Amino acid sequence: MMPFVQTRAGRVFYTEQGSGPPVVLLHATLHDHTDFDAVAGPLADAGHRVLAVDWPGHGQSETPAGSRPVTAPLLADTLADLIAELDLAPAVFIGNSVGGYAAARIALDHPDRVTGLILVNTGGFVKVPRLGVRLLGIPAVNRVVFPRLVPRYMKADGDLPRAITRQVQERARDRTGAAVSAALWRSFADPAYDLRADGHRLGVPVLLAWGARDIFLPLSAGRRTQAAIPGADLRALQTGHVVFASDPDGFLGLALPFLESVATAGSAQ
Repeated sequence: MMPFVQTRAGRVFYTEQGSGPPVVLLHATLHDHTDFDAVAGPLADAGHRVLAVDWPGHGQSETPAGSRPVTAPLLADTLADLIAELDLAPAVFIGNSVGGYAAARIALDHPDRVTGLILVNTGGFVKVPRLGVRLLGIPAVNRVVFPRLVPRYMKADGDLPRAITRQVQERARDRTGAAVSAALWRSFADPAYDLRADGHRLGVPVLLAWGARDIFLPLSAGRRTQAAIPGADLRALQTGHVVFASDPDGFLGLALPFLESVATAGSAQ
């Protein structure tokens, strides 16, 4: 039986491997849990219960019923439902892009559920260009433009990043995928997506793993995110938007010591 959890956005699919303190993996717009294929196993081998989630309308998860759009705030609410349904122990959340926003929202709204955050080219902490959001928020425009942007933000230089690029482009060209992507882009203008004033309330360790070659969220956005989150540790890698797929060894070199430090801090309390 495949693991699904019922949420307010419908049934959500996730994979699970390993045992130990939980680590939850959260992907970007029109991506899915397979983005983490290169790092999920090593994280589990290092003594963690690793769960990788497909957002609503992505991967093997259901699209919300009716005309309910897939928005960034809905992803955060869906994540809260998943955590509650699984009765998940306090976890480290690794979130990429809108997945980083959802992870930060959980840490703000449910701090007892979070021991640390690894935010990878995260959204939520920098000003969003309104014109770009409006244009990409139109499904017909998104369907034409977004597939052309994917190679530019991925900067694919290996088999997994190239496979991810092709897969996301295929989804973006599909009418349903374009509608999901456009709804998410529209939601980036929602005041609820702007966490810049809330960064100081994140009471857990935060690692910012940043792909410096990303066109959407370049390293300057990483520095602004660090400024918004007091105490956050910013580390740059020479990759595109999906750092852990493009440079899994470099990412694990940052993530594993962070996870160990979080576990050590927790055991000392």
